Amino acid sequence: MFRRIRRRAKEPSEGQRRFAEMAAKMQGQVPPAVERAWAERNRERSEPATVVDDFLPPELRVPSHDQVDGTMMPWKQPLVLEGEMVACSECGAYRGWLILSTRGQIWLRCRVGHQQQETRLDTAWFNRNSGPADATHATFEECLRHLGH
Repeated sequence: MFRRIRRRAKEPSEGQRRFAEMAAKMQGQVPPAVERAWAERNRERSEPATVVDDFLPPELRVPSHDQVDGTMMPWKQPLVLEGEMVACSECGAYRGWLILSTRGQIWLRCRVGHQQQETRLDTAWFNRNSGPADATHATFEECLRHLGH
């Protein structure tokens, strides 16, 4: 029963014929309300749009990545990479790091001020673990003072 093939009529039905005739009669006609709406819309488009400066004021703008030399974040707990705790190569400190991300490299800075490059970390790791920037500084020293180093 469900697999029967319906035979199609060779000519359109009476309803289809009446619909085609009605559609042919209405072909160029547009209701007056639609015509008014089109005219109003076209009039609005022909007038120049007013320009609104909705961009943030300069004091609220954040510099883009190409305007910043680098970013840094404090890392108070010990840093464990590949199962071993990272320690300063000069003084042996293992906590209280500043982690710097600059030019695609990651640098560690201990409280004493020794810096060493950490090749096991990358900028993707830094971006995953750092929070939003709370301030921007003109110099490296200002940033160190801001973070308490």
